[in-house]
Amino acid sequence: MALSQEKLLELYRKMVTIRVFEENTAELFAKGEIPGFVHLYVGEEATAVGVIAHLKDHDYIASTHRGHGHLIARGGDVKQMYAELFGRKTGYCKGKGGSMHIADLSLGFLGANGIVGAGLPLIAGAAFACKYRGDDGVAVCFFGDGASNRGTFHEALNMASIWKLPAIFVCENNMYAISLSQELHQNIDDVADRAAAYGLPGISVDGNDLFAVYEAAEEAVKRARNGDGPTLIESKTYRWRGHFEGDPVVYRTEEELQAWKKKDPIERAKKRMMETGVLTEEEDKAIWEEVRSEIQEGIEFAKNSPLPEEESLLEDVYCE
Repeated sequence: MALSQEKLLELYRKMVTIRVFEENTAELFAKGEIPGFVHLYVGEEATAVGVIAHLKDHDYIASTHRGHGHLIARGGDVKQMYAELFGRKTGYCKGKGGSMHIADLSLGFLGANGIVGAGLPLIAGAAFACKYRGDDGVAVCFFGDGASNRGTFHEALNMASIWKLPAIFVCENNMYAISLSQELHQNIDDVADRAAAYGLPGISVDGNDLFAVYEAAEEAVKRARNGDGPTLIESKTYRWRGHFEGDPVVYRTEEELQAWKKKDPIERAKKRMMETGVLTEEEDKAIWEEVRSEIQEGIEFAKNSPLPEEESLLEDVYCE
């Protein structure tokens, strides 16, 4: 894996941006300033950044209800993201979608999705479009361990395998399907094992290691662009927050959480970059300060943006 210093710093900065965005979102939600539900990505930053780093402008992504990290990794505008969370007119979906339905088709980001496993057939379709056009495009679907039990998972992998579609299926295994641990809802240790049933590669990686995720995704994307078909990547990670903000999290122990926090993907990436001379303490401090400033600008933009007008209620809802 040969990455320039500039690229490594870009990836690190995106991880930091996700972390700061989500921490501020948690605080704003707790204050009652953000309506609806939010599902945060804190602790899982390496997966989104490591995979999406390989995508080109014409590639596609389908996200989940925990989708802020994916959009930021893709280059999403934090101002528009916060505006959407606040329900403002300047948001990605004009304030009508909220956290679970942010989308940006200009980035090939087919949207976060409130339905578990719903992105899998969407990406099979997007990958089919890429193959049909012959434009070298690939399509990536992020989903959780719980979604791998749904019919959409098996149907999408089967179809993608039959037609050798340029798809990458990324299971973000954060060990819990809402409040149910993986050992209670699956009789397997690795979701990646399920790939064998469909004749495609299944890879299980340390999802808190940016470089391990990057390398696995590099190979999967290469296979897809070469016409060799889909890959299932299982990224084993952990969410620090509850399933949703407000979740009492009575289903796991504090000891378990602290053990995973010691595997913080940002700290691990920082340590390796410092050891190799890519990053200094001064540069790291500057990155965090710049990101915090950018996030505050995004929050202020959202707070000062107008709410949608009442007469716009049915706009963008029906096709004319």
